[in-house]
Amino acid sequence: MTGAQPGTTGPTRPHLVWDWNGTLLDDLDLVVAATNVAFASAGGRSVTVDEHRVRFRRPIADYYAEMLGRAVDAEAFGTLDRIFHDAYRVGLASCALAADATAAIAAWPGTQSLLSMWFHEELVPTVRAYGLTAHFTRVDGLRAPVGGGFKAEWLAKHLAELGLDGGEVVLVGDSLDDADAAESVGARCVLYTCGLSDPHRLRASGHLTADTLTDAVSLATALPWPAPSGRA
Repeated sequence: MTGAQPGTTGPTRPHLVWDWNGTLLDDLDLVVAATNVAFASAGGRSVTVDEHRVRFRRPIADYYAEMLGRAVDAEAFGTLDRIFHDAYRVGLASCALAADATAAIAAWPGTQSLLSMWFHEELVPTVRAYGLTAHFTRVDGLRAPVGGGFKAEWLAKHLAELGLDGGEVVLVGDSLDDADAAESVGARCVLYTCGLSDPHRLRASGHLTADTLTDAVSLATALPWPAPSGRA
């Protein structure tokens, strides 16, 4: 993990926080395949890529409950989450970065960091293996034994470690949870439509959307800075 020290002077340009899964990492097919392994273990049916993109939401236990047709308590979700991640790890080596991920990272004129809801101890070496660590002032993943919750609290912690206020930040992610997290800290957001979420849902949300990561960076760069008072 890399990191700036809390309390340092904010950037002269906005700081960009990248999402990982479904944004910089093109892992949609693997996520759906691993989800179907988890569903099969509980006697559920498989979902298609398109159906997963439409129906997926956080907390993930609620999504699982809908698709399995029964309540999923904490114990059941913990088991399903373990099965999902075991299957995900097996296929991870087959995943590539999004086609324009490195170009988009290079195009951003300010500082950048990465925040994922994947486990921190696995995220850090994976980001390093893709040759991206040096681009980020901080890399943070989930520091909890079981995931599935909302991103907002983790974004607040990430920015606190960077010594940044939300008004100095734009987040690029691929889900409405990314947008909600950004709003919760007063940051702005650009949503990438070729990730894990249905693009129609993202466009209907009223947030800025982009079909490529380089376009997302262009939109983020063009935002008025500093942020207008009271706006995220």
